[in-house]
Amino acid sequence: MNFLHLEQPQAEILKQLFTMTFSDSEGPEEGKVVGQLAKNLIEQTDSKDIYVFAAMDNNVLVGAIYFTRLNFESDKKAFLLAPVAVQTDYQGKGVGQKLIKFGLDAMAQQGVSLMFTYGDPRFYGDRLGFEHVTVDQFAAPHKLSYPHGWLAKSLTQEPLKPIAGASSSVEAFDKPEYW
Repeated sequence: MNFLHLEQPQAEILKQLFTMTFSDSEGPEEGKVVGQLAKNLIEQTDSKDIYVFAAMDNNVLVGAIYFTRLNFESDKKAFLLAPVAVQTDYQGKGVGQKLIKFGLDAMAQQGVSLMFTYGDPRFYGDRLGFEHVTVDQFAAPHKLSYPHGWLAKSLTQEPLKPIAGASSSVEAFDKPEYW
C-alpha cells in the first residue's frame, strides 16, 4: 500500500470513489451527494486551500482524504479533514487510519497547526487523537446538526486553545446541509 499527495487530483475519478464507497455504506442517495461534493471540492477550491491524499494498491486508487482550509478571524492556520473514503473491500484493514495519519503528518510539515473534522468521535478520537470541542471554543462555519461530531486536533506540541470569532469553509463546503 502506497500513500501519496495527489498534486493534480482527478475530480471524476475521486467522485467515483466517494460515490461508490458512500453508496455501499450509507445508501445511493448519500453516495451521490458525497461523490458530488468530492468533485466540487476539486473544481471549486483554489489549490492553496485544498490537499488530497490517496491510498494506492498496485496503482489502483483504494482510498482518498481531503483537507480544505478553514478560516478563523485569527491567523491560525487551520484545515478541515473531510471527506474520507476507503473502498469497501479495503475497510477494516487499517487503510483509513494510515491514510489519515499520513495526511496529518504531511499537513503538519506544511505548517498547519490545527485540524478539524466533523465525524464519529469514537473513530477520530480514540484512534486518531482528535478531541471533542464546542462551537463556543471554535465556531463552526454553520450550525451543527450533530454537535458531538465537532472535533479538533493540534498538529503541534501546543494544546488546543479556543479561538474567538467566526469561521468559514471553502465554497464547496459552505452549505448548511453538510453541517
